[in-house]
Amino acid sequence: MGHSRTEKAESHERILRAAALKLREAGLNGVGVAELMQAAGLTHGGFYRHFESRDALVAEAVRAALEQGERRQRRIAGTHADAPFAALVQHYLRPAHRDEIAEGCALVALSADAARAGEAVRAAFAEQVERYVALYAELLNAADPPAARAEAVLALASMVGALALARAVGDDALAQEILTTTAQKLTQRPPDPA
Repeated sequence: MGHSRTEKAESHERILRAAALKLREAGLNGVGVAELMQAAGLTHGGFYRHFESRDALVAEAVRAALEQGERRQRRIAGTHADAPFAALVQHYLRPAHRDEIAEGCALVALSADAARAGEAVRAAFAEQVERYVALYAELLNAADPPAARAEAVLALASMVGALALARAVGDDALAQEILTTTAQKLTQRPPDPA
């Protein structure tokens, strides 16, 4: 019995990983259950042993994709103790991230779809945005918490917007200008006067 529970948990995680990739790549409505299950190496018939509905899978996969992005950002910041925020910005706004849609930032890949999604997806987005804002405010290390939060909101919105625009324009030079300019402006901000 324990073995089947372990297998079910492993299959569930495999479905979530595959769905998180596919949803970032194709959007929340761009892929069906059969394709998601096939990407996980499982049959369509086993879907309902793991999820009540497609919406339940989408909400859980979106949450998993968003959490994966946060873990990645924390890891990057943690390996650059001298300038963690600048390292995070530079890593996020690099051409390789622009090009890795399926494995890149879920906020960028799914924001437009999430705005039209159900409450569970929007709640996952809101929760993760708050977590990113808290992380950025901590990394900015401003003496004034409300000012740090404002800077963090500005940074998150700028980074997500810059990456979305860089992906959307069909001009590599313009895309690079968007990424470079945003990274420079975010990392060369005047120090906190406190």
